[in-house]
Amino acid sequence: MINGSLRATLNGISFVHPITPVRLADRYKVKGAYKLDFPDRPIDSRPPRLDISMINATYKGFIQVVFQNNDTKMQSFHVDGYTFFVVGMDFGVWSEDKKGSYNNYDAISRSTIEVYPGGWTAGLISLDNVGVWNIRVENLDRWYLGEETYMRIINPEENGQTEMDPPGNVLYCGALRNMQKDQHHSAATSILNGHLKLMFSMLMALLALVFTF
Repeated sequence: MINGSLRATLNGISFVHPITPVRLADRYKVKGAYKLDFPDRPIDSRPPRLDISMINATYKGFIQVVFQNNDTKMQSFHVDGYTFFVVGMDFGVWSEDKKGSYNNYDAISRSTIEVYPGGWTAGLISLDNVGVWNIRVENLDRWYLGEETYMRIINPEENGQTEMDPPGNVLYCGALRNMQKDQHHSAATSILNGHLKLMFSMLMALLALVFTF
């Protein structure tokens, strides 16, 4: 329970989605839109909290992610934008000495992995894909309650080759809502709307005939 509501957490943080999209906040230097202070270990010294806390990852770096399932049912975890090498899994609580049992030679590559109740799974990720990528539990009842975070991976020498500019019809919201432009619908949408209006008019005419007779 956090602030009187049932929540789910990763490392003691229940994720709250920012009202300003992260990459737009970066582009327009919006302060306070999110935090880059996601803890690299579970926090046992203070109570769980709601926060917009993300992982500050390093472009072309390497990261270890350990999924520890302390729940009473199977959980599936997913990483957007990447596949990771599943190097180890076991029951119990993960600790540093578990690295000695890792398979660092021919590990399988996955973007989603199941973790047994009371067990852990470790994955290694090579961070070569620029962007803001979700790490989450796939169990909808836990995901909905905040069991997720994001990795923010930025190329410090970005020249337009590793990340494209926002599209011309990007939607602005949150702190940037005043920048929102009018949306122009395509001709196909206009034709579809016209057909729908015609079908509605014909239906109303038929109903009128039915009631007349």
